[in-house]
Amino acid sequence: MTNRSYIDSYYRDTLVSDISLYQMDVAAGGAPDVDVCIVGGGLAGLTAARELLAAGKSICLLEAERIGWGASGRNGGFVSDGYAEGTLALEAKLGFDHAKALFDLSCEGTRYVRDTITELGAPGVPVQEGWLRVLRHDGEEALKRSVARLVEAYDAPYSFWSKEKVRDVLLSDRYFQGMDDPGAFHIHPLNYAIALAADIAARGGMIAEGCAATSLTKEGAGWSVGTSLGQDVSAGQVLLCGSAYMSHLYPKLEQAVLPVATYVVTSERMPEKIASAIRYRGCIGDTRRAGDYYRLVDDGERLLWGGRITTRTSEPTALAHMLKRDILSIYPQLGDFKIERAWAGLMGYCVHKMPIMREMEPGLWAATATGGHGLNTTATLGLVAAEGMAGLGDRYKLFEPFEARWGGGALGRLGTQLAYWGMQAQDWWDEVRS
Repeated sequence: MTNRSYIDSYYRDTLVSDISLYQMDVAAGGAPDVDVCIVGGGLAGLTAARELLAAGKSICLLEAERIGWGASGRNGGFVSDGYAEGTLALEAKLGFDHAKALFDLSCEGTRYVRDTITELGAPGVPVQEGWLRVLRHDGEEALKRSVARLVEAYDAPYSFWSKEKVRDVLLSDRYFQGMDDPGAFHIHPLNYAIALAADIAARGGMIAEGCAATSLTKEGAGWSVGTSLGQDVSAGQVLLCGSAYMSHLYPKLEQAVLPVATYVVTSERMPEKIASAIRYRGCIGDTRRAGDYYRLVDDGERLLWGGRITTRTSEPTALAHMLKRDILSIYPQLGDFKIERAWAGLMGYCVHKMPIMREMEPGLWAATATGGHGLNTTATLGLVAAEGMAGLGDRYKLFEPFEARWGGGALGRLGTQLAYWGMQAQDWWDEVRS
């Protein structure tokens, strides 16, 4: 077993416990034989594992690196209802009843994260309430109509904020109106992932870190999963949750998931400067097509800021400078400050802007492509995947319209990048007109 660690990031710096690697006992001889083999130790796979154990199923979870090593442990930490595709856009595509069922399911995912943190007494996972989504152009009437529809038809707890109210808590002339979601919150996602893994192990689930899935073979009524440790896992069913980090295992799924990079930085401790700019402690993000997202951490003394997307899988050397420039374009009063940590991560993204949740073929399931959705969706997919695989429900069928369509490979990534630049241009034009 080689030594593996987490990437340099604020989350690694603030790990409550960097526990020893979970290992598969290759010396025991014989292939592990379980009801379900889960590929990917991110939040979707962990949630599914926990719920399958609760349903009486035996599981083996394989993670090529560390628990939460990928997007699940590198993101902004936002937990809120809904999906990357807007609720009203889903209503236009699917009709109200289907969109409402999906929205309600997303709310269940949000509650699951909150309730699980409380149930586990998850260390190092403070919950900070609220999400303020702001416009960077004057769009009062359209936003009022959207909020009214979401409140009336979807029972959402949202409220409209005027420009004056927004600027009272976010001291920037770049912001206009906003929508406040008091049911949303933000957390430390890596500590949450580690708490889930500890609970799974305590319930008797098998976890193997540093153990990549290398092959999938149909074997009678079940499956055989080859591993980088040279030991196969026999399972009645397999759940694929590797997202953008899964490759050369199941091409039909991998070709549908575009790896999109996003970037995050954290500032030095600067409570006085932050107080001059940001007086809202919840999640903050703008509604642009290519928006920023950020929050205060360490009791409001430090800024965690995420933004930009690209289909480049390498980390730009100018990452810290690039995001610092973005921050100062919104809050010039912060002046010069030090970026202490800067990191990148890949999120799995689909052209239809929804996750993939389905049985790909008998006994082979996928719960993936949650990039851009927030952490509630990882919980949502884990819940419905476990239900479906345990024969306890079929709510996964709500995601049937969102197929694992080919994302275009290299051309798809180029198309995504061109679309992102186009979104940036449209966002700029909206702001100029304001």
